[in-house]
Amino acid sequence: MSATPESVVTANLAACAAADKLAADIVAIDVGDQLGIADVFLIASAENERQVGAVVDFIEEVLLRVGIRPLRREGKINARWVLLDYGDVVVHIQHVEERAHYALERIWADCPALTLDLDAPLPAPIVRDTGFESDDEVLGWDDEPEDLTSGLSAADLELVASVLEDGEADGAETLPEA
Repeated sequence: MSATPESVVTANLAACAAADKLAADIVAIDVGDQLGIADVFLIASAENERQVGAVVDFIEEVLLRVGIRPLRREGKINARWVLLDYGDVVVHIQHVEERAHYALERIWADCPALTLDLDAPLPAPIVRDTGFESDDEVLGWDDEPEDLTSGLSAADLELVASVLEDGEADGAETLPEA
């Protein structure tokens, strides 16, 4: 049984996300007739471990935007070959050295490649209503500065006032200059 239209759409979304993070050599292979437990293998390369992680994270983010969650994720710790299992679509993001060594395309060479539209638009990020009107409100900031002297004793207030006037604390220990 060849790849379902839903699997092809999922693979294309993941491919577009990978391309957005500059993954290289992005290919999709229809493994449905040969494998039976998945429809599509999506394979992409990255130059280093950090980029592998960035590509994987963005694929997960983009697919979550449309409600698709991975069933499992493997290899994230080493970030040399990360596998995202979406059931019918399995995404392989490999460091270029792992890609050359394991040569998944060679293993699945008898399966047809799928055409990908890497320029397809990605779904917009999900914006959740936090109930706050601004970032300042989220952070607890308001227009009025907080009175930092509230709760200080009279002696402490005198010390603060003298420091503000003179630039040094009367009767307090000062640190030697470095």
